[in-house]
Amino acid sequence: MEDKVKEIIDFDDYKSTMFDKIRWWLQDLRYYPRNFVISVKNLISWFPIIWKDRDWDDHYIFEVLKFKIKRQAKYIAERDFHTSAKRDAEIMNLVARLIELEQDETYNMEYMDYHKSKHYFVESDKEFAGEKTYEWKSDELSENFDEFFKKYPRQYKKAVSGELSRFTRYDDEAKNKQIYAMEIAHENQERCHRLLFKILADNIRKWWD
Repeated sequence: MEDKVKEIIDFDDYKSTMFDKIRWWLQDLRYYPRNFVISVKNLISWFPIIWKDRDWDDHYIFEVLKFKIKRQAKYIAERDFHTSAKRDAEIMNLVARLIELEQDETYNMEYMDYHKSKHYFVESDKEFAGEKTYEWKSDELSENFDEFFKKYPRQYKKAVSGELSRFTRYDDEAKNKQIYAMEIAHENQERCHRLLFKILADNIRKWWD
């Protein structure tokens, strides 16, 4: 037992010599030209993404992640080195699509396709620094929220029951239809968000070649 412990200690205390470092460097030298070419290609490919990158919000974080995932999905699918390569690439492309839905806030905006409104400013009775001020107004011209509710019956039920309650309700049930639609839209966007990160959490460690 003591001998085994000593072997472990000796291994941990091992220090590489200058000769070892030179030998390892020479072994790796053959890969340098290929790695140099890959690095240059990467710089060219990434340049448009980095050029437009800003530190303002999550849109740019998602843009970098989406670009990386799409590239890796293509690489893994083309090499097809393991039995799940094609499936992994499909999942990665799904993640990229979910990122686009997040960036565009697709579900948040979907309910707006089911109604038409007129927006305008009216003069307010308040003044600021001696100047007139204006208030933003909105009048609903038409709506077809019932079709939207049919599309998402479970979310509609949650909105009506109050299980989804992000927005203040009106006493007028007719006015609440838009509130319900907004609740559904925001819930769907949150579901998209949760699905995106669940797929990442469950799969990202499998994405290697």
